[in-house]
Amino acid sequence: MSEEVITQVENGILIVTINRPQARNAINRATSEKIGAAMEELDENPDIRVGILTGAGGTFCSGMDLKAFVSGESPAVKGKGFAGLVESPPEKPLIAAVEGYALAGGFEIALSCDLIIASKSSQFGVPEVKRGLVAAGGGLLRLPTQTFHRLAMELALTGDFIDSARAYQTGLVNHVVEDGKALEAAIEMAEKICENGPLAVAASKKIVNSARDWSNDEMFQKEKVLSTPILTSEDAIEGATAFAEKRAPQWKGK
Repeated sequence: MSEEVITQVENGILIVTINRPQARNAINRATSEKIGAAMEELDENPDIRVGILTGAGGTFCSGMDLKAFVSGESPAVKGKGFAGLVESPPEKPLIAAVEGYALAGGFEIALSCDLIIASKSSQFGVPEVKRGLVAAGGGLLRLPTQTFHRLAMELALTGDFIDSARAYQTGLVNHVVEDGKALEAAIEMAEKICENGPLAVAASKKIVNSARDWSNDEMFQKEKVLSTPILTSEDAIEGATAFAEKRAPQWKGK
C-alpha cells in the first residue's frame, strides 16, 4: 500500500501531500495522524520555514472518509482535531495548494491554512448538511471570519459549492492559477516568505490571528508584547544592516 501522506523538504519548505487519490484524498485516521506528525515537524525543525499542504491526483481533499466513519473510525487526533490540524494549526506559515475539490473536511483543512492558492477549476464547499451532518471541523467557525457573513451562511445552510473565481472575489483564496499550477504557485509564495526574517514572520502571523480577539483598549499593548522581542533581536539589526549594505540578509532566527 502507498503512503497516505508524502512529505518532502526543499529549500526550507515542507511539502505535505495527501496521497489517497483512489479515495479523492478523503481523510481517515492514519492520514490524520500523519498530517499531524508533519505539522509537528514543520514547527519543530528549525531548518523548515514554511509548509505547503496539497493533494495527489488532481484533488485537494474530499473531506472525511465516510466508509471509515461508518465503520466507527475517527479521523480526529486528540488535541489537534480533524486531519491532525484544524484545532491546532502550526505556528509557522502553512499554504494550501488546491487543485480540484476542497469539500467538507477538505475545505475545513484549507481554511485552517494561512494562505490558499487555487486552480481555476477548483471547487469549495461544506456540503455536510446534505448528508445530515454538521461541518464541525472548523468550517462554521472560520468561514464567518474569512469571508462575508451571508456567503458563510449560504454555504453552511445549502451545502452548495462555489468555484475558485467566487472564492477569490469573496476573499477565501489568495490567488487563482491555471489548472495543475497550484503547487508551483504555492512554492513561489513560500519562497517569498522564506526570504523574510523567521522571527518576524512568526510574530506577524500570531498578531494577525490574535488581533480579532483583542479590544481597542488592549490591542496595542498586546501587540507590543509580541513585537518588542523582534525589534530588539539580532535579526532586526541584520535586516537593517543588509538593507543599508544592499545585500540579502543572513537570518539567524534570534
